[in-house]
Amino acid sequence: MTSAFETTPATSIPITFATKATWHDVSATLPAQARQFALANGFAARPGECLTLPGADGSIAHVIFGLEDETAKWRDPFRPGQLPGLLPPGVYRFANAPHDARLAALAFALGSYRFSRYRKNDAPNVRLVPPEGIDVAELTRMAEAVALARDLINTPANDMGPEQLAAAAEGLAKRFGANFNCIVGDDLMRQNFPLIHAVGMASARAPRLIDFTWGDPAHPRVTLVGKGVCFDTGGLDLKPAAGMLVMKKDMGGAANVLALASMVMDAGLKVRLRVLIPAVENAVAGNAFRPLDIFTSRKGITVEIGNTDAEGRLVLADALALADEEEPDLLIDLGTLTGAARVALGPDLPPFYTNDDTLALDVAAHAKAENDPLWRLPLWGPYESWLDSKVANINNAPSGTFAGSITCALFLQRFVETAKSWLHVDIYGWTPSAKPARPEGGECQAARAIYRLLSDRYG
Repeated sequence: MTSAFETTPATSIPITFATKATWHDVSATLPAQARQFALANGFAARPGECLTLPGADGSIAHVIFGLEDETAKWRDPFRPGQLPGLLPPGVYRFANAPHDARLAALAFALGSYRFSRYRKNDAPNVRLVPPEGIDVAELTRMAEAVALARDLINTPANDMGPEQLAAAAEGLAKRFGANFNCIVGDDLMRQNFPLIHAVGMASARAPRLIDFTWGDPAHPRVTLVGKGVCFDTGGLDLKPAAGMLVMKKDMGGAANVLALASMVMDAGLKVRLRVLIPAVENAVAGNAFRPLDIFTSRKGITVEIGNTDAEGRLVLADALALADEEEPDLLIDLGTLTGAARVALGPDLPPFYTNDDTLALDVAAHAKAENDPLWRLPLWGPYESWLDSKVANINNAPSGTFAGSITCALFLQRFVETAKSWLHVDIYGWTPSAKPARPEGGECQAARAIYRLLSDRYG
């Protein structure tokens, strides 16, 4: 991704932010000709409204952009992320302060993203002179990580199978000098990852467990686990066509974990980082795992398959068990796991789960500060009985329709015992319709908030 920031501008075009309440005062500061031009165009500083003002020679002399009023029920700090799609080519600067200058600058960078692997779709040729006091390296680090996650998710499954996902992870690991390892195919059984193998064995593309480590072994151990289901048919409990349509995004947890790892390594945080990604394709074939099959997991817990479309928690279970074996200080998993989370909170607000109240408060605070929204839901103990099986230790999918995201989190919790702290995030990984700074398609969720938390703790 080309940087959206211009740090050595010869000239730049000012962008003035206005609201309906401030527009009268802002317009009074404009030259008479510019003020008349805005009036003739009916500009009223509605949120997202953009007007370019011409200079005497016909060039663009000024930009006016509308924001929400201070008294609005809700203000979008990413509103300036619309600007790259509205402005003509050029170098711009903020002439006054938006709601939040740092988030506005980040939004400008995020709004410049375009996915162009398969057709010409050039990023807007606009650059922003960063506002004073802004850490440009930090914003660039975040924007590049977000672009990485979006690119991985947007790439269709024919070009983003388990092997290609592993190659992307290996490329990132090599970039930062991390130690990379990958267990492939039947070696998963030989090395005791039966759930990962079971989910992926029906695909012609072999399942694998991606594993890389980075940093000083003496530093606090932070382990990231990402669901890497590169396409999810639902298995023998086949999804309907509509449910399968965006299942290329089912490796969104892995993509976001790689984005988070990229930020951590690029910033040089004082952690010993480990990244684990079970990468599989949940396909349909004669050897596909079946409803009511029973598998003994890496942890020794026997799992009855209540539904083959609840496969993400299965592959995460083996990876979490491995991660837990070395007693990390902080264990974090991200996955596109349940439709129930979307029913409860919609596509923009992923739920997170932890029994660590201090961690929960920190996550919530950083999510708000970064405009990377997350909402805590409970690991509600009384629902654990819904996971009971009559023939195994646990069932992967309760038969009822209630609290699906919570029961998924409770299932995963069974595989975490020794980690000092555990955080589970049930992301969507997709923007169904474009929003400021968030184009339609693959999305990076939770990674920025968690990165800022890790920076606070281990910067």
